Amino acid sequence: MSGHSKWATIKRKKGRNDAQRGRLFTRLIKEIAIAARNGGGSVESNSRLRLAVERAKESNMPADNTERAIKRGTGELEGVSYEEVTYEGYGPGGVAIMVDVLTDNRNRTVSELRHVFSRNGGNFGETGAVAWVFQTKGLISVDKSVASEDQVFAAALDAGAEDIDSEGDSHEITTALGDLMTVRQALEDARIKTASAEIARIPQNTVRVEGKQAEQVLRLVEALEEHDDVQKVFANFDIDVEEMAAIAGE
Repeated sequence: MSGHSKWATIKRKKGRNDAQRGRLFTRLIKEIAIAARNGGGSVESNSRLRLAVERAKESNMPADNTERAIKRGTGELEGVSYEEVTYEGYGPGGVAIMVDVLTDNRNRTVSELRHVFSRNGGNFGETGAVAWVFQTKGLISVDKSVASEDQVFAAALDAGAEDIDSEGDSHEITTALGDLMTVRQALEDARIKTASAEIARIPQNTVRVEGKQAEQVLRLVEALEEHDDVQKVFANFDIDVEEMAAIAGE
């Protein structure tokens, strides 16, 4: 289980305030629109759209918001045109960071993200600087309170999962990109509720950080995640769960 996955689990358990909820809805609306634009407005034939719509439902986003986002993506309604861009950089201690963005103004976004990196002890990188560290996979999380490792193992591996890591408070299931929805459905069919399912960049190696550097890395990641144009942030840091929980104020 990657350090960033552990951090995401800790934040999820802390819950979301109204500002975070509004930011989540904005990101979901953008993702739904771009998925519909690239693959069409049918959730049956567009797996990326289906995943985004399911995440919106799980987040209790109003159905009207989802419908409007799909129609903006397919061109049935007017709306802002977003561009998908991925930026790369380094955090304190040499931690590799990738930032997935949907923006209507690339120049503005680049300038602002460069400032976020600099202000938080990181360095904005060139294209390809850290991409080699990550592989794009499906990632499913199941809280341990929902099912045992054996139950998850049986359902997920039979459906084609590549790996299961049960470190921490959740089971993290890694899949090939094309198997994400199949494995998730298999878990649901086995009455195992998933906490999250997403397309993720999984680090192939990690960088150990602790103490002050750990605080700086998590502060940089949070600052990036709070940027309005940022959809997802991925990093290869390795920090003890107890230390992350302490930094998060748990």
